[in-house]
Amino acid sequence: MALPKFEDFLYPFLVATNSKDITISEMRQYIVDYFHITDEDCNLRTKSGNTTQMVDRLNWVRQYLRRALMIELPQRGVYRITQRGRDYLASHNSLRKQDLMQYPEFASYTTGSASSSVQETPISTKEVVNEDLTPTEQLEQAYHSINDDLAADLLQKTLEQSPYFFEHLVVDLLVKMGYGGSFANSAQVTQYVHDDGIDGIIYEDKLGLDKIYIQAKRYKLDNTVGKPQIQQFSGALDEQKATKGVFITTSTYSKEAKQYVEKLNKKIVLIDGQELARYMIEYNVGVSTKQVYEVKRIDSDYFEE
Repeated sequence: MALPKFEDFLYPFLVATNSKDITISEMRQYIVDYFHITDEDCNLRTKSGNTTQMVDRLNWVRQYLRRALMIELPQRGVYRITQRGRDYLASHNSLRKQDLMQYPEFASYTTGSASSSVQETPISTKEVVNEDLTPTEQLEQAYHSINDDLAADLLQKTLEQSPYFFEHLVVDLLVKMGYGGSFANSAQVTQYVHDDGIDGIIYEDKLGLDKIYIQAKRYKLDNTVGKPQIQQFSGALDEQKATKGVFITTSTYSKEAKQYVEKLNKKIVLIDGQELARYMIEYNVGVSTKQVYEVKRIDSDYFEE
């Protein structure tokens, strides 16, 4: 089965503490048995890759229940239910985040206000969807959403520029990605007229023994690059006796174009519009940092006696 949603962990987590103090490892095993979670699902990583989804969910459930004063930590790595937690279990057989909002301590933690009236605030569809995620996952989702919007804007802005500007852009990007030597003029845009199908050249060494040839096509998003255009680029590489080429477009490639490059005895890399925008963001081409948020965690070593 798939890993249960974040909120689904709240009730069994609290129930597990109701009979005795329980350690982190015991809690993890209890939850695994409760939901019949497979080893494969237990090992699923968060998008950042810093931890598993299982550990992330359990950490945030612990945080929520502590903030609602339903559990406490009598010692490191041990969970204990409080009287409030027992009282809740005595009259309920489920637990969701909205149920925790009745407690002013938790409401203050999540909204910045101790007023329990926050329950009356309408909840948007997007917020309901996010209830399935831990705050870590919500942050990651927001980050990817912002980058997706930025990528779309980058492509649109690129399409508004001239073909010559686009050729400079792709050369700048490849240099930022680490291609080209550390010497002057290791990358260049070819002459706009009579370029013989080559828009840019990157020299990987000073003597020019190893070169990467570039073809850049600033096409509208619905203008698919087909096999004939890749064949023409391949022919241009043959004329240069070249074995390395990069074809970059703002649009997409046909299935036939992709299959064609796989059969060549030379290396041609195809980069479509989505990949182009993603690389521009990753290597800071045409973008700047607006805001940096530092996400910190407890330094457990500091508190060791």
